[in-house]
Amino acid sequence: MISDVYFPRINGVSTSIHSFRSGLIAEGHRVTLICPAYPEAQTLERANDNQDDDDIIRIRARSVILDPEDRMMNYREVIQLIPRLEPLGLDLVHIHTPFVAHYAGLKIAHELDIPVTESYHTFFEEYLYNYIKWLPKPWLKFMARRFSKSQCNSVDALIVPSSPMRDALSEYGITTPMHILPTGLDLDQFRTPPVTDFRAHLGVSPESPLLLYVGRVALEKNIDFLIDMIPSVLARHPEAILVIAGEGPAEHHLRRRVRSMALEKSILFVGYMRRDGSLQDAYRAADLFVFASRTETQGLVLLEALALGTPVVALGAMGTLDVLNSEGGCLIAPDHPGGFASVINATLDTPQRIEQLAQQATRYAATWSADQKTALLVDRYIDLVTEKRQSSC
Repeated sequence: MISDVYFPRINGVSTSIHSFRSGLIAEGHRVTLICPAYPEAQTLERANDNQDDDDIIRIRARSVILDPEDRMMNYREVIQLIPRLEPLGLDLVHIHTPFVAHYAGLKIAHELDIPVTESYHTFFEEYLYNYIKWLPKPWLKFMARRFSKSQCNSVDALIVPSSPMRDALSEYGITTPMHILPTGLDLDQFRTPPVTDFRAHLGVSPESPLLLYVGRVALEKNIDFLIDMIPSVLARHPEAILVIAGEGPAEHHLRRRVRSMALEKSILFVGYMRRDGSLQDAYRAADLFVFASRTETQGLVLLEALALGTPVVALGAMGTLDVLNSEGGCLIAPDHPGGFASVINATLDTPQRIEQLAQQATRYAATWSADQKTALLVDRYIDLVTEKRQSSC
């Protein structure tokens, strides 16, 4: 596997790689991961969450101008790994990101004469304009589609996390075989025992309705939308609290908006939460998990919330559509702050409904087990390796 992003950088790509890689290793496979090195301070901050093993190779990397959280690996150093990789007897290369990792992954696969697959994790068509605001949105969409088409048609197979993502890529003119394979969740590992009283820690009373967002605090996550809908929730439930858990480049912008709207007592920023129990306590404490992103290729945090019995209210867009299930503790809300708030208010008005949704949520989350998804990935790998060997005969 090769990726331009991995822990300690927290996002869906890192989580997906970790989930699949852990599952593969548990089944007896050897998985070498090439990924960036991060600043020492940041690495130490997350050290106890995800320790590197001997098969994780960190590459010297520099910061990215438009997104200082990310790193750009040194391409030459990656290619210099090929003599070290050759004795491992690798069966295939799995690329996870479209930057240095894509081109270096293609080079490694070519030099070792093995097949290459790629996961399409990010819906760039709806992502770039949040960061490149000086170019017209139609231009950016055209560039994103052309870029994606070129890259996706250069690999042997594509892994896509949802059917809407597959359909979007088909419209681009991508002819590479695509396989829908979302990331699963290790339920046994994630359902840790309670550690703290999350509400008491924040000073939130047991009676106050608690809404929770977990994820990267970035513009493409559409957290502004959640802030905009809170006044309508407060009009009916004045004690309601929205907790935003996560870090990211939009935090200062969002804090300013909250102050300008005089919502500091109703919207709390709690930063990054470790997955050793404190994050799970946050999910359990919430009445509802709220999510408004329109660019998700899957939405792993939705599954995490459901696994701990927290009903989800979300926009039905892109990859979240494949996760959201009306019989699985999920409610799809209108793409308008007022309409979204109305769904929340109606649900909070009926505690029995929340309990019913919570029971549905845990049952539904069990169908997204990491073991099941890893087994499907192994099947795709076997198909690729078999096809490559047959074509070489």
